[in-house]
Amino acid sequence: MKDYKKILTKKEYHITREGGTEIPYSGKYCNFFQNGTYRCICCDAPLFKSEHKMKSGGGWPDFTKAINDNIIKYIEDYSLGSKRIEVKCNKCDAHLGHVFEDGPPPDYKRY
Repeated sequence: MKDYKKILTKKEYHITREGGTEIPYSGKYCNFFQNGTYRCICCDAPLFKSEHKMKSGGGWPDFTKAINDNIIKYIEDYSLGSKRIEVKCNKCDAHLGHVFEDGPPPDYKRY
């Protein structure tokens, strides 16, 4: 098992291993729109493609879908008092954020 505390910054560890949230508009990928593949910072699994990145104005990078359904796992999250769906890397269990039903058609997903 990897020692994530040795390979990640404190901020990266807090977000990915403890389910934390970065300050809105502070992440280096928030306004980054170059072509490519977004990979898990913990295990390097391919998660999202740049062609599915969107500008939602929410302060975090947003995508309309994952590369495939098998790379993401979905977990019910009631930590704020109402139901949300947390998304994690299916390979290493890294917290990736949440998925919402307010994205664009046809799937209306926003990761």
